[in-house]
Amino acid sequence: MLGSLRVRLPLVFLGGILLAGVVTAAISIRLFQDYARDSTFGNLSRDAYGVARLYSRAAQNYVGNKKDQRAPTKYTRESLEKATGVRLYFVGPNLTPGSITGLRTLPYKTVDWTSRKSQKFEFTPPGTNRTYLAVANPVLLGGHPVGALVAATPKTDVSHRVVTLVKRLILAALLGVLIAGLLAWYLSLKVVRPILQLSGAADKVARGNYEVEVPKRAPGELGHLSARFGEMAHRLGESERVERNFLMSVSHELRTPLTAIRGHVSALLEGVVEDPELERISLETVEAEAGRLERLVGDIIDLAKLDTHRFTVSREEVDMEALVDQAYETFREEARRREIDFSRDVHDSPIIESDGDRVLQIVVNLLSNAFRATPNGGRVTLDLVQQDGSVRVAVEDTGPGIPARVQERLFRPFVSESGGTGLGLAIAKELSGALGGKIVLDSEVGRGSRFELVLPAGSAVQPASAVGSR
Repeated sequence: MLGSLRVRLPLVFLGGILLAGVVTAAISIRLFQDYARDSTFGNLSRDAYGVARLYSRAAQNYVGNKKDQRAPTKYTRESLEKATGVRLYFVGPNLTPGSITGLRTLPYKTVDWTSRKSQKFEFTPPGTNRTYLAVANPVLLGGHPVGALVAATPKTDVSHRVVTLVKRLILAALLGVLIAGLLAWYLSLKVVRPILQLSGAADKVARGNYEVEVPKRAPGELGHLSARFGEMAHRLGESERVERNFLMSVSHELRTPLTAIRGHVSALLEGVVEDPELERISLETVEAEAGRLERLVGDIIDLAKLDTHRFTVSREEVDMEALVDQAYETFREEARRREIDFSRDVHDSPIIESDGDRVLQIVVNLLSNAFRATPNGGRVTLDLVQQDGSVRVAVEDTGPGIPARVQERLFRPFVSESGGTGLGLAIAKELSGALGGKIVLDSEVGRGSRFELVLPAGSAVQPASAVGSR
């Protein structure tokens, strides 16, 4: 239970609040103690000063009354303590008997009454066991100190004010913790629920089930994580389906020429074929199917190199017109056999610095894809033009066209709309990028497709070190 994130998050949240509250309360109490002490000493200073002045006047009156025989002004301790709210003491010789009735006295050593300064101190009055905060103010007669008036209050009064503050802080803290706890629990649910859903989805993906539901209204970064997780699961599922289709396609592509080769070789070994002409045809078939196998294995190897960036391009002068003618001748016989209207249109004869073999491989792959998509009796065109600082080789067919939803992933490995292995276009795209160019697709369902290889007319081939080594 305590290991659950749903429980640990609120506990950590509350722990942080409690720690902050304890630190804040400790600082507040300390500040309040200092404030209460300073405030008490301030009040005592005012009271001691006021009463000391009364005492000074009383002493002055007493001395003056000895000459004119007038009665001195008298004050009672009770009335003064009631008026000030503090206890009053006197330190020093009693020079004015009767002027202040009943004022308590303290030993001379309690405070330096001969100084002319106000003094703050703590003491325990005789006959008591309580500590008092006190302020002593000098009593002057003719400008000379004749004693000190002490105003005091129990230290426990200050402590009582601190205790009252602590009780209120505890009450406020309990209420704050309750509110914070409810808020923390609510926030933990908001945060943990999407995490638990993502955890369940991850378990399903680990078991091979990529059709998972992810939180759609997760807050902040969790929402972003949820969306990316959903995309990842979708891509993994798509990748698995594509790979499965690829394996089935490759196994079929491999089995077909192997079956043909095995059949013709068996016939030759068993002596079934006795006619020299038929024997020659069988050997030509074996050679053709072996070449087909070699091309398929080559595509797979190229794909592996693409994935690990271990293929290279070289620099040489490439006659693009001659290259287009070579590609055209490669497919002319297939076009004649399938009654496809196959034409080429060379508008310019540029010579560029690139890798001729790789450029030819791209063009052949585009033509192979076009012939595979074009039905018998259709049309395929091969165009070469130089414009806007680039060389463009376009292959256009009259096949069924490619839906927009498929165009985005058509250049991924193993994706094919025409029954092939889905390697040719993926290889062509990567090679065109390595040559500093790109492939542009324009297709519409029912209208056919146009693939255009765009290469820089200048020297824009990437160095071989940039893309790896064979």
